[in-house]
Amino acid sequence: MDIAFVLYDGFTALDLIGPYEVLAGPPGATPHFVAADRGTVVCDSGLPVRPTTTFAELTRPDIVVVPGSSQWRTALERTELTSWLAAVHPTTTWTASVCTGSTLLAKAGVLTGRPATTHWAARDALAELGAQVSTDRVVVDGDVITGAGVSAGIDMALQLAARLWGEDSAKLIQLALEYDPQPPFDAGSPEKAGPELTAAIREGVLPA
Repeated sequence: MDIAFVLYDGFTALDLIGPYEVLAGPPGATPHFVAADRGTVVCDSGLPVRPTTTFAELTRPDIVVVPGSSQWRTALERTELTSWLAAVHPTTTWTASVCTGSTLLAKAGVLTGRPATTHWAARDALAELGAQVSTDRVVVDGDVITGAGVSAGIDMALQLAARLWGEDSAKLIQLALEYDPQPPFDAGSPEKAGPELTAAIREGVLPA
C-alpha cells in the first residue's frame, strides 16, 4: 500500500508528521514523501524535509495525504502540485487532507460539490473553490477524508486507519502514540478563543 505524503515549500510540519506517525507503521504500508523534485523542502516554520520520490515517479499511490500551510494562498499557485493531485485522485483508494490542504484538493477539482472541512480561517476560500464547507473536525465523503486544523490531522488519520485496518488496530496505534489530548487551554476554535484572539490570528498568521 503506497501512501504519498505530499511535500511543498511552506507546508505545516505537524499536518504531515501527525498522520505519518499514525499511518506509516502498520505492515504493508509503504510511506513516500513526494514533491515536485528531490530537492529539500522547507516547511513554514523552517524544518527541512527531503523527498523520497517525485510527482513524475509516483503516479498511482493508494493513499494521498496533503498537509496544509500558513502560506496556503501561495500554495494554491503551485500548478505542478494541483495537477498531480487531479491526475492521481481517480485511482487512489483514499485522498486525504489536513487543515488548509483541503484548499489544494479543491483547486485540483477533487472537492467540487463535496463536503469538506478546513482551518476555520480558510472556510470562505474553500467554499469559493467549490466545496461544501463543513465545520466538523473530520469529514468523510466517499473516498475523500478531510481534517480541520493541525491537531485534527491525527484524528483524521486514526479514522482512516480504522477504515484501512479495523477499529482495534486504530486503537492500538492511538495507544502506542499515547494520543490522549488534554490541552491546557480551551482556545482551540474561534468560538472558544473569542474575537480578540481570533482577530490576531487573522491579522498576523494567515495571509489575507
